[in-house]
Amino acid sequence: MLTLTLTLTVFSKKLHKQAIPWQTPSSHTTSSHTPSPHTPEHRQLQHRPSTMAVWDIASPLLGLLLLFHTWGAWAVVEVNMEDRVEVSRGETAQLACMFTSEDGIGAIDIMWFYTTRLGKRQQIYYQDSTMKLVERDTPFTDRISVNGTGANGGVVLTINPVKLMDELEFICHIKSLTDGTGEGRTKLRVFETPNLPTIDATRTGISVSKSGLSKIGVCEVKNGFPKPNVTWYRDNTPLHNVKDEVDVVSTTTTESSGLFSVKSELSLQVKKEDKDAEFYCEVNFFVPGETRMTETNRINITVHYPATAVSLWVESPKGEIKEGDSIEFHCSDNGNSAFTSFTISDERGDPIVDTDVMVLYNVTRRNNGVYYCNSLDMETGEEISGNTTVVVNFLDPAVVRPKETVVLAHGKGLTATCNALSSLQTQTAWFKDGKEVLKGHTLTLRNATFDTTGMYVCVVTVPDIKGMETSGTLQVNVKGPPEIKRPDNTEIEESVETSVHLSCSVRGFPAPIINWTTSDGKVHDSKSKPTDKGVQSEVSFKVTSDVTAVCNAFNEHGTDTVAFHIKATIHTTTQATTTSTTLSSTTVKGATDIQKKPAGGNGVIIAVLIICLLLLAILGAVLYFLYKKGKICGRSGKQDLTKEKSNKDNIVVEMKSDNTEEAILLGVNGEKLSPSDQ
Repeated sequence: MLTLTLTLTVFSKKLHKQAIPWQTPSSHTTSSHTPSPHTPEHRQLQHRPSTMAVWDIASPLLGLLLLFHTWGAWAVVEVNMEDRVEVSRGETAQLACMFTSEDGIGAIDIMWFYTTRLGKRQQIYYQDSTMKLVERDTPFTDRISVNGTGANGGVVLTINPVKLMDELEFICHIKSLTDGTGEGRTKLRVFETPNLPTIDATRTGISVSKSGLSKIGVCEVKNGFPKPNVTWYRDNTPLHNVKDEVDVVSTTTTESSGLFSVKSELSLQVKKEDKDAEFYCEVNFFVPGETRMTETNRINITVHYPATAVSLWVESPKGEIKEGDSIEFHCSDNGNSAFTSFTISDERGDPIVDTDVMVLYNVTRRNNGVYYCNSLDMETGEEISGNTTVVVNFLDPAVVRPKETVVLAHGKGLTATCNALSSLQTQTAWFKDGKEVLKGHTLTLRNATFDTTGMYVCVVTVPDIKGMETSGTLQVNVKGPPEIKRPDNTEIEESVETSVHLSCSVRGFPAPIINWTTSDGKVHDSKSKPTDKGVQSEVSFKVTSDVTAVCNAFNEHGTDTVAFHIKATIHTTTQATTTSTTLSSTTVKGATDIQKKPAGGNGVIIAVLIICLLLLAILGAVLYFLYKKGKICGRSGKQDLTKEKSNKDNIVVEMKSDNTEEAILLGVNGEKLSPSDQ
């Protein structure tokens, strides 16, 4: 076998050295090993026709040689690739091609193809041990590259960026000099996430009486790849086409970008239950490696359906109704018709208003009765009615027996009643001077005194209705002679020529007559006003001297008096005897004003004044005695005294009498001064 191999090798070399004219290049078009017209190998062969002819003759011989050489085992090229590669539009796709061959890298050619949409193979890349070439004028010319030489048994085709049109089948073709050829295929899947879906509901109401299907809404999702799927839901239940009940129509639009937009319209045979149903769409779309889902907002539809019952009720006031209230009626039915007319009427059937709301103002018990509301469906002509009963509660004015005013004698008693007619249970209480004195309808008074006199108020209330009450009054007077309320103080001090104000409160019935007199015999005008227990009288007059004022009250049953003793006080100013004092060659003159203090200190002031007068009188007597004895010199009149300062710091006092011009000089210690000292 070695000899045969050498012989074929030599023969092959000889053939390559010769041009063999009987073999043409076209005769190789049927060979499975014919290079692609786009490969560098083909371009090289076109320039060497004689070499091609020689190779065509040698090929069978080489094949025979290889057949014998691999008699024990067949050599093949194995290529492994992923079934699919998924990538989003605009990103980078990498297609790996792994192969095994016993030949080295120098004997291997690597080619990449893609399958067009018409099913043809289109080469986009060629690589051998000497060159790498990207085919020109293909959709991938500027976007592909191949990483690796194949020395480690693999290369990677990179596409960047990926476009929608790249969703094709790619072929990795490996050609080995001795092992033959092999190829693998990968499908490239391209994805684009769609926009968020939108949903629009039918804006007009849908009647359940309408025959056929009614449009519910439209869902739309735009710009997805591959085409998104849209599913309609009603209250979390998917909707599928059901004849005469559900119809879902979807349309797909291919945008100029190659992306898909899907619009889905839902139509239903609407039922009353659909008034509360929620409709929405679910959109499923594909992304690399998974399927995702998103939902639209929920929508509701307006469903028109006929009423089966009518309700009429009092909206306000809540609870019990009383006279004077305003009643607001509301009427409604359980239907939802597009055209419904309401009429509210009284029990006589007379229409009051043609609307679903009515107000009665300042109602009385005459408004009691049954009120009706009629509902007319203008679409179907059906009329139904509802009603309600109104009760207006009342509370008549309180009636007090005996009426108005009662006069009692001292020690006598009284029984009075207070009642008010009402439609509800009532409670009664009696009040006097703002304080509750009794609960119940009957007021009983025993052993009447002047303290019994006053205004009694009867209040009747309805506990079930806040603010519902009435009242009546009873004036009770107790007969008797006047009784003057004794003041806390009847001894009053007031300055002369000022006004004094006095008041006198008198109880008694009939109302006493009051006048004011004073101890000087005068009768003074006064002001009197009635009170709930008697009379209040006030008087004012000017004080000129000590006086007693008397409040005189009398009626047919007797008299009563009270006296106020008013002491007049005088404000006086006393000029002290003028003195001249020499101290360190300084003369000081002073005067003391003494005036009466207000009440409370007047007695002390008067006592001090009297003592001072007595002392002055004694001093005057002593001076007069000394004068008669001739002990005092300098009788010619007033003299100015000067003296040097002594060890005792004597003070010289000049005293002048009102009745004589003679002056008497005394030392501060009561010593006589010699003429030389003067």
